[in-house]
Amino acid sequence: MPDSTVFETVCDGLERATSLGRLEVRGTVRIALKQAGLDPRTVRADEMAVVLRKLMPGELQSRGIADGERVCEAISRGLGGLASRGAEESPEAIFKRLGGGA
Repeated sequence: MPDSTVFETVCDGLERATSLGRLEVRGTVRIALKQAGLDPRTVRADEMAVVLRKLMPGELQSRGIADGERVCEAISRGLGGLASRGAEESPEAIFKRLGGGA
């Protein structure tokens, strides 16, 4: 299962806004999601907004990014359009739908 659109959007935004490379950004976001008990494959926009507000500024600061709060706030605002899409289907939901509800 690929990573969620929300995860990809946040990683792209962080890569553009910071000096961190692609692998550093993806690893940093994965660490913050793990601390929150969330999965990059299924994280929703509302969940990611909380991670961006509460955990990511500290993760970015520990990696030498001084304006992490501002960066995270800007990226969080950009997630508004993704919130209405909802989370991707879980494997269980897909199998249930394909199996006729069984």
